[in-house]
Amino acid sequence: MVNEEERQMDRNRQVAEHGGGGGGVFCCSDFHFLPEGCIADVVSFTSPRDACRLATMSKIFRSAADSDSVWKCFLPSDYQAVIDRSKDRDQAVLNSLPKKQLYYHLADEPILIDGDTKSFWLEKWSGKKCYMIAARSLSIVWGDTPRYWRWTSTSESRFREVAELITVCWLDIRGTMKMPMLSRCTNYAAYLVFKMTEEAYGFYNSAEAAVGTAGGKTETRLVYLDPDEGQRRRYRIVPRRFGLFAFISNRNPIVGLQQAPVPREEDGQYPKQRSDGWLEIEIGEFFTPEDDDGEVQLSVLEIKGGNWKGGLIVQGIEIRPKSNAE
Repeated sequence: MVNEEERQMDRNRQVAEHGGGGGGVFCCSDFHFLPEGCIADVVSFTSPRDACRLATMSKIFRSAADSDSVWKCFLPSDYQAVIDRSKDRDQAVLNSLPKKQLYYHLADEPILIDGDTKSFWLEKWSGKKCYMIAARSLSIVWGDTPRYWRWTSTSESRFREVAELITVCWLDIRGTMKMPMLSRCTNYAAYLVFKMTEEAYGFYNSAEAAVGTAGGKTETRLVYLDPDEGQRRRYRIVPRRFGLFAFISNRNPIVGLQQAPVPREEDGQYPKQRSDGWLEIEIGEFFTPEDDDGEVQLSVLEIKGGNWKGGLIVQGIEIRPKSNAE
């Protein structure tokens, strides 16, 4: 009769042969004869996903794969400095957690830092750093003019305030992020996170979204903030020609509203619905080199159309690693 140890060895061989789907993760029965610290050292060179898989192998693997020494390697090297920028009560909770729990807490629950002007979290399966810059930390033209913008709060936002557009003809939103705050050698994408009120209007023209990095390199794309992807139409006041009897009976020239669809460029990008109920539009992509200490500049501009627009609610600009599925 096959004993438990032989069955375990057989399972380990299967993982070694097939790699567990982790792309390079391997294991064999000989590992069970190594000290737990040695196993932990090996696991720390894998990934959070692989560590969770290895933890199912046996008790000694679970103990090693769940250890603080392993999960500290998966956390960003400056994680403590980021935590120190959060609220005091959050610091106390976060610093009390074992490293594995801390990792998943930061992956599942963004923390507010820098006086609630940014939020920080980790991409769950890579440990890469992600941020959202609050609307209050963005440069919004006329943002402090109550006639054009107002600052309000909503329970749906992670920040105390969001910016609500009353009306402007010049939409100009900009933000910056220092490269060293991000994970090195990573492809990132930036997104404007926003909503539209039911009374939103005027967003039928394309906006210009741009990402600028060190050396003056700027990539620009056209985007549309209209979440209905062009279903809305603008109305123009135009004279209508009527028959003779209609003109005589009314005594005055008749002016009416004519619905006029506006053509849209095929290369434009449209908003996507997020799981948190907000919309996002990709501003652009950029790469974080190993030795770049500059900053990335982000902008969304709609200044060429000259039409008045309103009803936009801005939560912030989110920066996260670019997913292959996006």
